[in-house]
Amino acid sequence: MPELSVIVHGPNTQGRLAALLDGLAAHPLPDVEVIVAAVGDWARETAQGHASELTVLPLPAGTGDAEARAAGAARASGRWLHFVRAGDGLPADAPHTVAERAAELTASPDPVDVLLFDHVRSTWQTTGAPSADGLLLARTGRTAVVLDQAPQLLRLAPLLGNRAVRADFWRAHAEDLGTDDEPFAAYAALLHAERVACLPHIAYEHREPRPESLPGVAPQKRFALIDRYESLLTRTAPDRPGPHAELYDVMVQDCLRTFARSAMPEAVAREFFRRASLAAVRGRPEHHQRPAGFEGVRRALLEEGAYTKYRAFQAANRTRRAARSAVRAQSRRIGAKFRDHRYRSALGRPADPGLAVFSAYWNRGIACNPAAIAAKLTELAPRIHQVWVVTAANAALLPPGTDHVVPNTPRYWEVLASAKYLVNNVNFADAVIKRPDAVHLQTHHGTPLKHMGLDQLRFPAAAQGIDFAALLARVDKWDYSVSANSHSTRMWERAYPSRYVSLDHGYPRNDVYYTATAADVRAVRARLGIAPGRRAVLYAPTHRDYEAGWTPRLDLAALADRLGEDTVLLVRGHYFYDGSASPLAGLRRTGRIIDVSCYDPVEELALAADALVTDYSSIMFDYANLDRPIVIYADDWETYATTRGVYFDLPAEAPGQVARTQEELTEILASDAWRDERAAKARAAFRRRFCAYDDGRAAERVVRRVFLGESEQSLPRPVPVDERTPAPTPQEADAR
Repeated sequence: MPELSVIVHGPNTQGRLAALLDGLAAHPLPDVEVIVAAVGDWARETAQGHASELTVLPLPAGTGDAEARAAGAARASGRWLHFVRAGDGLPADAPHTVAERAAELTASPDPVDVLLFDHVRSTWQTTGAPSADGLLLARTGRTAVVLDQAPQLLRLAPLLGNRAVRADFWRAHAEDLGTDDEPFAAYAALLHAERVACLPHIAYEHREPRPESLPGVAPQKRFALIDRYESLLTRTAPDRPGPHAELYDVMVQDCLRTFARSAMPEAVAREFFRRASLAAVRGRPEHHQRPAGFEGVRRALLEEGAYTKYRAFQAANRTRRAARSAVRAQSRRIGAKFRDHRYRSALGRPADPGLAVFSAYWNRGIACNPAAIAAKLTELAPRIHQVWVVTAANAALLPPGTDHVVPNTPRYWEVLASAKYLVNNVNFADAVIKRPDAVHLQTHHGTPLKHMGLDQLRFPAAAQGIDFAALLARVDKWDYSVSANSHSTRMWERAYPSRYVSLDHGYPRNDVYYTATAADVRAVRARLGIAPGRRAVLYAPTHRDYEAGWTPRLDLAALADRLGEDTVLLVRGHYFYDGSASPLAGLRRTGRIIDVSCYDPVEELALAADALVTDYSSIMFDYANLDRPIVIYADDWETYATTRGVYFDLPAEAPGQVARTQEELTEILASDAWRDERAAKARAAFRRRFCAYDDGRAAERVVRRVFLGESEQSLPRPVPVDERTPAPTPQEADAR
């Protein structure tokens, strides 16, 4: 019989489960068993990748926490149970530390039911921050105690993850402990325990999701907080004055904190305050003394049920804090400048359902997913007028007749305030207000290999200069997020946690890879000056956060010489470097090296190319739709992965051949290795994984769902990858 059963339970929240199980598998222990109550297909698939090290219990999507914990506990054979949410974490030595201490308690003549230990907290802002529990655990010591002797333990964070419980004890009190209300179960475990013991070591990582990434809280759930404490208080009074008084204080503090920090509608707030007031009066211990200072005033007003006075007290406190904060006052003044009279007036009117505003790549022009959506919108809903946001420098490059606005002009603010639909592949300006009757559509502009959003916090080179609070404020304006594959959906929800709806419809910009004809391919190659029969290799590297500018990592002239007259290199620098002098300017245009860094759209370059050479650019995910050879040049993979962070091991899961040196790359391209059977198999697996939703109708699905209001079920389903026909290759186009 193992000493400890670690029961991992729940869905694979924000993709965290893999790292948790990797850590457990890396440190197997003979006295610890791991059971995964995997909720949903993604959790099941992730857990089954570790099947040799643990037991997997597949549970249907939507299974609640209590049911998942119960399923794991029913399978567990350990003397002690440690419940770990799939979205949380465990330090490397945590199971061993807990199992070792549990074994000591098992051997003790005095039964102990609950073992408490310390934890760290991680949020979108911080990783591994110490909890407030460590000092309390240390003061209690390692000697087992009765809760009545140490009621202060009720102030520990009410998590099941920071405590292990004896298996027989858990089953004996399943009615109270087997609830979806985790804090209730955590408190109840202490109240039912005959004896508890402490372990002043960190053995758990609690990850707190952004509240904005969670569903809105219904009024009944707010009121349930009060009901929870009143139910718990009945388990302490009157024969347990110590725990009762401690739990009462915890209740009042939690209710006041929730009332002050939660954005409740007025009617809900009044009712919450009324119920909290009644609970404070009913549960108040005899001879209980209120604390001094502001906290005492708050409690007195709560017990009095003085909602209006309490709100006035809050307002007075806010006024005092505002007066002390010159920075906040300055921010308000700056914000007011953005909101001129025309903008405020337009925001006060209903949104115009016949107006849509588009932007791409920080107002560079008509491009990417927004461009493809706009084109399909013209076809399916011509009644909706389109306005593009474009910088003054790029406005001259727009097609004739394109309605547009330049940022920060009066019409710019009026249009943004009036439009029903706002579409962008990045974000609109921070000063743009999200009106409730407008729809913000975030299309993104690539599939993430490198860490994005909040995942950049741990990588200083990538996070330099990013205001993550402002980033999340922009994310909170999204109503829809377009995704090209399930990997992107999961990573966007992890990197940009909020309440938007993920549209698993494919990238509209990739539709052209299935709709382009042989004539289209020939026309693009003719515009680029590529003669029929010549092989065109598109070289498109990405940006490095640790480099100030772009320098090709290849000797392009030498590569062109080695590949011979029949190969032309199309070289495209990353768009981040538009404003800098191209290092290719000195290369004479011989027809064998063509600088296409300024050529748009990039989709045409992909159609013209027989093969793609890239490093870590997201163009590989798009180009894979064409089912043409891709070669990865990963000469600095370790440095890139370390400084930027990556979501998967690209060299191990590449869409084709991988080169680590220029000599290897040259050999691959000079032989048939770039298109051999091994490369084709790797590409096929890559396409199945990352091209699942792209089939030529992504823009149609997005327009019908967002602009025409059609249901998800009525949209055309993506055609399976193996049943699609991509645009013809250049060789096929020349033959037609």
